[in-house]
Amino acid sequence: QVQLVESGGGLVQAGGSLRLSCAASGSIFSINVMAWYRQAPGKQRELVASITSDGVTNYADSVKGRFTISRDNAKNTVYLQMNSLKPEDTGVFYCNAAVLSKSGSHYRYMELWGQGTQVTVSS
Repeated sequence: QVQLVESGGGLVQAGGSLRLSCAASGSIFSINVMAWYRQAPGKQRELVASITSDGVTNYADSVKGRFTISRDNAKNTVYLQMNSLKPEDTGVFYCNAAVLSKSGSHYRYMELWGQGTQVTVSS
């Protein structure tokens, strides 16, 4: 089965850095868009950054210049390097990926979510 596993969250002081990782595993043929979302307490989940299979990136205005999304296609892994963290970055970060899976000759395109990893930025 295809799944996404996230890691790298934690507690950091304002101005610090964290690097999140999300690895896809299973019967994967290819992965199109990979993205990171975050959800602050009491708020809706929002897109933080995304990256296409061609390496085209998009960022939320609030993280531009501070966060960098990247991917390693050989490892089916997406990363989010977060620098100059602010308390308002606090929330649960979720990995998202559009995956083309393969089982024998059967292909299925699906959108997957990771389990979420907590990022807490103290002031």
